[in-house]
Amino acid sequence: MLYPDFRPFVPPIGESKVAGVSSHEHAARLKKAERIISIFGDWKKLLQEPFKGVTTDGNVIPNLFPLKPEEAPVEPAAKAADTLIRLLSPEDKARAYFEVTSKQWRNWQNTEIYVEKHGLRLDEIAEPTRDAIMDVVRASISTRGHEKVLEVMRLNRVLGDLVGGRSVMNEWSYLFCLFGAPSTVSPWGWQLFGHHLALNCLFIGDQMVLSPTFMGAEPNWADEGPFKGLHAFQDEERKGLDLMRSLSDNQQSVALIANSMLGGDLPGDRRQVADGLHLGGAYQDNRIVPYEGLTGDNLSMRQQKSLLDLVKEYMIALPPGPLNERMEKIERHLADTHFCWIGSRAENEPFYYRIQSPVILIEFDHHTGVYLTNSEPANFHVHTLTRTPNGNDYGIDLIRQHYETAGHHRHDQHDGSA
Repeated sequence: MLYPDFRPFVPPIGESKVAGVSSHEHAARLKKAERIISIFGDWKKLLQEPFKGVTTDGNVIPNLFPLKPEEAPVEPAAKAADTLIRLLSPEDKARAYFEVTSKQWRNWQNTEIYVEKHGLRLDEIAEPTRDAIMDVVRASISTRGHEKVLEVMRLNRVLGDLVGGRSVMNEWSYLFCLFGAPSTVSPWGWQLFGHHLALNCLFIGDQMVLSPTFMGAEPNWADEGPFKGLHAFQDEERKGLDLMRSLSDNQQSVALIANSMLGGDLPGDRRQVADGLHLGGAYQDNRIVPYEGLTGDNLSMRQQKSLLDLVKEYMIALPPGPLNERMEKIERHLADTHFCWIGSRAENEPFYYRIQSPVILIEFDHHTGVYLTNSEPANFHVHTLTRTPNGNDYGIDLIRQHYETAGHHRHDQHDGSA
């Protein structure tokens, strides 16, 4: 695929809303804007709801996620987390260290607006602590997953440089939290989030959950500077388009929700102010997302293989053992996996797709400009999202089972006041 040109949409030097201001000044200014007040107000209300999980009809399907060993790298991850904890001051711990059952798991968002009072901001802490945080991330996920995380962080720096706002958007403008005491037996985990990135990683023994996961970029490639040649989300875009174009006319008519991503035949309430066409974004932990589109049992064997190959791109941050377990579970629900599409099927034109089953929710979306000036969706602004529906985002269903079946009911974790 050709690289879509974002250069015509870079605002003139000094005209960006982040040009020359600090992250705190930028947040203070935007918190007074009516649109931001509305978005963050809605998010606050959603955070107060008891967690249920994403469902298709408001009812959680039980017994989908059993406790079982899967060779997750819990030992090196716990060791790295212990090393990090030894570097934290009491003030750091109070800000960023919570019970594993804490509601703070759900208090993440993917904008550049720095409003959080919790978490350690990587561009505001000492370099040894920052390095120790990234060691926890590296020890927990796959090599390719770690590379993708760094790609997103570096492209955030690319955007900050393009619009003169590196204090707001840079390689380290992300927040990190720990949940629970690092252990090879009891539940614990961590969270990293900020502009175009959210990772939620939970360990229970050598089992792990890595969701919700949000990754994106504006632009999704760099044409100059220290990261020249970096290009993210090519596989998710290419394989999604190839799958849609492999469908027959009849299959496409079932998968297609709308030809237009803006107006036209797109339902009027489908596009969200904060999320574009995404349905499972920040604070949407309990969203009802009915199935749409073509089911896996209406695909040929080759198309089913292509669908699973596409899904694997979104699971690739999982280490080998958890990756195999996750893909086996997804494949067991292949017949009831739904694939839907909005937008163009032509090369280098924008689109949205969703893959959804009882055990997975995946979304891909081309967006309008936020800091670039394109008023319509463009291929150089990408959002991707992965959730575990029916109650196991953040591993919450596994945590519940662990404490129900363990021989004790004490919580082996810090409460954030340590």
